[in-house]
Amino acid sequence: MKISCTQENLHRGLNVISHLAAKNTNLPILNNVLIKTKEGGVVLSATNLEIGINCLVRAKVEKEGVFTAPANLLANFISLLSSEEKVDIELINKELIIQSGNQKTKIKGEDASEFPLIPDVAKEDRYVVKSADLKEALSQVVFASSLDETRIEISGILFNFNKNGLTLAATDSYRLAEKKVSCKEKGKDKQIIIPQRTAAEFLRILAITNEEDVQIYTNDNQVLFSLDQIEVVSRLIEGNYPDYTQIIPKQEKTQIITEKSELITVIKRAALFSKSGINDVNLEFNIDKQLIVVKAASSQVGENLNELPAEIKGDNNSIVFNFRYLLDGLNNLSGNKIILKIIDSGSPGIFRGENEENYLYIIMPIKQ
Repeated sequence: MKISCTQENLHRGLNVISHLAAKNTNLPILNNVLIKTKEGGVVLSATNLEIGINCLVRAKVEKEGVFTAPANLLANFISLLSSEEKVDIELINKELIIQSGNQKTKIKGEDASEFPLIPDVAKEDRYVVKSADLKEALSQVVFASSLDETRIEISGILFNFNKNGLTLAATDSYRLAEKKVSCKEKGKDKQIIIPQRTAAEFLRILAITNEEDVQIYTNDNQVLFSLDQIEVVSRLIEGNYPDYTQIIPKQEKTQIITEKSELITVIKRAALFSKSGINDVNLEFNIDKQLIVVKAASSQVGENLNELPAEIKGDNNSIVFNFRYLLDGLNNLSGNKIILKIIDSGSPGIFRGENEENYLYIIMPIKQ
């Protein structure tokens, strides 16, 4: 193998794939990046056996070949080379000889025969979504998925392709986030469950790329996210996602509109005085005074009370939330103002941005 490319292109490719390679003592080859020549460049690949990433790097190929090298070492080293210089790489006696500018380096690697195969997903049923829309949607739901894999279905993100486009949803049974986005192109209606780590990894990739569209292909047990030069392949979670729409309240007794940043501030203040392990903050809504009263008390720490002006319609009401869940939701709502709708202290609260019809966040209350 003998190739030549720009430092910028190689650094970008390694930045995309090297994050997936981690310390794996059971199968050390997973710590490596697979480097394989193809027409017009080289394909860099990494996998953890659940997720696989392929990234095409444009390069001049003088001699074909395939090899693996430690992913993080190679990525860190290439990042320290000058972006003005080209990088020449040649495989000699199971070592990568890397020359750039006035330096020459040898990196030991391993034969590619032990590197796990990243599955191919047939590009038949295709869905196309704007990258910016999918990035926003993933960031607004991924945090709400369950970290407990005893209920495997809710440890992932629901992708529901339907007549209206794509709906993403995540829940840990204490809170729920749902985001609707339009599709530029859509295959048949289908529901799939993406592992949380896959969603988080692809979100990271979307944040460092600037492609306009994402192509999504899926079969019975795998999904492929495809950008221009990047492919992410992942297993799917088997099973049926729970029908979460049943818990979304269809009416409310109190509606509150208030400044998001101010509410975040008073929630953070009250949180300092919440009970350890419970994380409770009490929200009271006063129609006559048009005020939200946010308070918390702990026998060990003390107590705190805040008043916040708001537009309140309906009945006087109150509810207790876990402040961590509350802040997660508020930080992911867009716009300057938020809308909160509640029925009573025992029913879920619905949060939306004031002008955000396609995203909702629901929190189950803490019952006193």
